[in-house]
Amino acid sequence: MVLVIGTGGAGLRAAIELAEAGVDVVAVGKRPKEDTHTSLAAGGINAALATMDPEDSWQQHAADTLKESYLLGDPRTAEIVTQGAALGIDDLERYGMAFAREGDGRISQRFFGAHKYRRTAFAGDYTGLEIQRTLIRRASQLDIPMLDTVYITRLLVHDGAVFGAYGFDLTNGTRHLIHADAVILAAGGHTRIWRRTSSRRDENTGDSFRLAVEAGARLRDPELVQFHPSGIIEPENAAGTLVSEAARGEGGILRNALGERYMNRYDPQRMELSTRDRVALASYTEIKEGRGTANGGVWLDVSHLPRQTIMNRLPRVYQTLLDLQMLDITREPIEVAPTAHYSMGGVWVRPEDHSTDVRGLYAIGEASSGLHGANRLGGNSLIELLVYGRITGQAAAAYSESLTAQPRSAAAVAQARAEVDELLAADGPENVRALQRAIRNTMTEHAGVVRDEQGLRTGLAELDTIEKRMENVGVHPDIAGFQDLAHAFDLKSAALAARATLEAALERRETRGCHNRSDFPDMDPAFRVNLVWSPTTGITHESIPPIPDEIATLMEDVTTDGKLVE
Repeated sequence: MVLVIGTGGAGLRAAIELAEAGVDVVAVGKRPKEDTHTSLAAGGINAALATMDPEDSWQQHAADTLKESYLLGDPRTAEIVTQGAALGIDDLERYGMAFAREGDGRISQRFFGAHKYRRTAFAGDYTGLEIQRTLIRRASQLDIPMLDTVYITRLLVHDGAVFGAYGFDLTNGTRHLIHADAVILAAGGHTRIWRRTSSRRDENTGDSFRLAVEAGARLRDPELVQFHPSGIIEPENAAGTLVSEAARGEGGILRNALGERYMNRYDPQRMELSTRDRVALASYTEIKEGRGTANGGVWLDVSHLPRQTIMNRLPRVYQTLLDLQMLDITREPIEVAPTAHYSMGGVWVRPEDHSTDVRGLYAIGEASSGLHGANRLGGNSLIELLVYGRITGQAAAAYSESLTAQPRSAAAVAQARAEVDELLAADGPENVRALQRAIRNTMTEHAGVVRDEQGLRTGLAELDTIEKRMENVGVHPDIAGFQDLAHAFDLKSAALAARATLEAALERRETRGCHNRSDFPDMDPAFRVNLVWSPTTGITHESIPPIPDEIATLMEDVTTDGKLVE
C-alpha cells in the first residue's frame, strides 16, 4: 500500500497513477480536497502542444524555463517536465477536462510572460479549479479512499526506509497509524510563514519540509520564494489575497502615496508589464522609502479603464474586492503590497523519480524542488504536478512491489505517539497562534523581498527566542475539534521552515531572481549552485549539471512587447 499525503493536484495525480496500476493507495489531507491550493491557480497550464505556434517545441519550453530560473533550475528536471507535458494534458483530457478551444477544435493556448510562444492552455480564469475537480472525479471513479480531516504529524522511519505515518483526526482526535510501503509527500510549500501570503490560513506552513527533514531528508534552496506584487492588505484575515496579474495586463497603473506612477524608475520600458520579481521589488522599495500608504502598501488603479472592460476581463477581481472591502474597482484604486506566493525551493529530490534521501519517500508539487530555480515561469507549476504525479506514482508502485518484507520500528511508533501525547498535555502560558504570528512578523521584517546580513542575523536571533518560548505552549482542544493541536504542529513546521530559509538566505551572498540581497546587489557566478540544508549538516553547495546543447542554444531574451511578463 502507498500513502499519499496531500490531496491537491500533485497528490491526486499520483494516487490515480497508483490506482490505475492496481496498487492499493490512500490519500489524506488536512483540508477539504475541493478547496486545496491547486484550485486557486487561475492562469493556465503549460505544454508545447504547438496548436497556436507550430514552431514551438519541448526544447524551447525547457530553454525558457531554465533561463527564467536564473540558471538555478535543474536541466534534467526541466527536460522531464517539458517532454512529459503533452502527455499530462492528454491525461486530463482522458479524465474529461474541458479546455478552452479554437473554432476548429484545437486546444487554445495563450501567452504567459517570458514564454517565446503561446503554450499556456486554460479553462477560463479557473484552470486550477477545473484540474482539481477533474482529478477528484477520476479518483472517485477509481474508488480511491480520500480522507479530508487527517493531520499527519510524523513519518515513520526504520533504518533509513519509510514504513508509514502517524497522525490524528481533526474533528475528534482519533489517532491514525498508517503502515505503507511507500509515502508520497504532496503537502505544499512554506509561504504561510510570511505575514502577507496568497496561501489561506493553516495551509503551506512548511508541513512537507518538517515531515521530510525529521524523517532524514534534506531541503534545497528554501530561500528562493516568489513574491507576487499585488496582494491586498485588508481585511487582516484576507491579507495577501491576490489581485490577478491580469489587472496589470489589462492596463492597471501602480502609484505610490504621492500619486507618482513609480514603475518608470525601475523598468521604464515595460512599466507595469515587467516581471513579478521586478514589480515586487519596486513596490517594496517605494514602501520602505516612505512613499507607501498608511497601511504599508501602494495603489493599483484600474478605474481609468472602461467599466465594460473591467466587468468582462476582470470579473473575479471586481467581485473579490466588492466582497472583501465593499470596494468598487471601477471607481477606486486597490491598496496592495508584495505577498509571499510560491515556494520554488523544497524537499531535495532526484530528477528521474522525485525520490528523497529516505528509501520509499517521494516528494512532489510545491513540496519538492528542482524545476523553478530563482524564478518560476508562469503556468509551469500545474504541469509539473501532473508530470511528476504520474512518474512518481509509477516509481512508488515499482518500489512497493519490489519489497519482499518491510521492517517496522515499535520505537518510531512510540515516539510519534508520545509527541502527540506531550502536546495534548501541554498547559504552558504561551499561545500557539501568537507564536505563529511572531514567526510571520520576523520573516516579513527580515526575510522579505529584500534581505541583508544584519537583518537575517536579527531574524535568526528572534527565531531562537521564539523556539525557546515554544517549549511552554498550551494546547487546548475544544468542542469544535482538535484544530489547536494541528496549529501546534503547524508552528513546529513554520519554525523549521523559517530557520532553513533564514540560514540559506544568509549563505546566498548575491542577488539572483527572487532573492535580493541589498548588501550583495550583483549576481555571483560562484553561487550558481543549489543550497542544500538540513539541521544536521547545515548548508552544502550542490553543483548544477550542464544544460544540453540542444536546449542551451535556444535560451534567449524573449520579446515582451505588450505582454505581461510573469
